[in-house]
Amino acid sequence: MQTLEVVETRLPRVVAARTIDAVKVYGRGSTEVRALDGVTVDFEVATFTAIMGPSGSGKSTLLHCLAGLDTLTAGTVLIEDIDLTSLSERQLTKLRRERIGFVFQSFNLVPTLSASENITLPLALAGRRADQEWLDQVIDALGIRDRLAHRPSELSGGQQQRVAAARAIATRPALVFADEPTGNLDSHSASEVLQILRFAVDEMRQTVVMVTHDARAASYADRVLFLADGRIVDEIEGPTVEGVLDTIKRLEALR
Repeated sequence: MQTLEVVETRLPRVVAARTIDAVKVYGRGSTEVRALDGVTVDFEVATFTAIMGPSGSGKSTLLHCLAGLDTLTAGTVLIEDIDLTSLSERQLTKLRRERIGFVFQSFNLVPTLSASENITLPLALAGRRADQEWLDQVIDALGIRDRLAHRPSELSGGQQQRVAAARAIATRPALVFADEPTGNLDSHSASEVLQILRFAVDEMRQTVVMVTHDARAASYADRVLFLADGRIVDEIEGPTVEGVLDTIKRLEALR
């Protein structure tokens, strides 16, 4: 009898964003700061990546350059195989509006608009009609239906961040960038926001890249990148709080 050979097949990796030899320099001469120093990294579709590192390590600079909010001094940033350096400012604005969502520590909600109006603002600016079925799914998933008529000043910090998260994913972006999204929140509200980002990856197939200093927040991710002096110095998959803290301690000892 002939033995059948079992061949393992793997689905091809699909990359949502990529940096190649990314360099970002601020200042000149004696005041020069090399915020990114040759960073090459991929972010696969439908994955959640946390970026950690000490103050000045380059983590926020990397996030901002990936999102097209800042430009590299040298190197390449690709979003779905589109080279950001090849785009005009108008094209870059259009790409950010259509393919990227943002969640910031400070919420960045428009104070004169209701929660509902804040959520649909990017769609309104783009001249697009909301997909009501999708919008309803997002609103219900975030548990904010009863707060839609309220303005930001009438919402708690956690509710404001949930509105910001809804705004970020309501346009069905390929990528969601989150910069310290739990920094101003209590532990309960922080957990809710992190669960939302996890939901965006697991259920909505979006790609999330989050800068954080919090080991607990990082444990929600699929992997954690550790930066120091503008370079990736370590990476762990399937992070736990203990694993993240141990890695931070080990890297601090090496420094």
